[in-house]
Amino acid sequence: MSDYYTEQLVKRKAPASAMLIKILLVLVTVLSVVAVMMIPFGIIITALLICLDVYLFHNMDLEYEYLYVNGNLDIDKIMAKTRRKRIFSMELSEMEVIAPAGAPELRPYQGIKAKNFGSGNPNAKVYEMIIAQKGDKQKIAFEPNETILEGMRMMAPRKVFR
Repeated sequence: MSDYYTEQLVKRKAPASAMLIKILLVLVTVLSVVAVMMIPFGIIITALLICLDVYLFHNMDLEYEYLYVNGNLDIDKIMAKTRRKRIFSMELSEMEVIAPAGAPELRPYQGIKAKNFGSGNPNAKVYEMIIAQKGDKQKIAFEPNETILEGMRMMAPRKVFR
């Protein structure tokens, strides 16, 4: 028997608020360079602002990696293409249902706390998955490709709706 293995990388689209924050940070940093001429210790403020700019710009560059192996789904958050952190993990036995966002199969689960691991692209095909872990139900929104959905359907055909 062979293993069913697939992975998918989804780049998160930066929200409009992130662009506004970037513009404001750059403006404040430029103003602090001008302030160096007037304030003797202004170079310290400028150095701190440049460090803050670099740190926030890297953290706003975000990707999600979905890894599906034999009924286990792991979602990792990749920040600035350098740091990786596992943010979600589950076994298919914990899943109650997966369907496209807004599908009638999801109506009974409307009041459940949701986590979004998608790109934020309005044209993307978003699926919502309901899971029960340690007695708590969660709604997970993500954008699986057809290969991941097919692997889930092979393992749990009555829980996967397209």
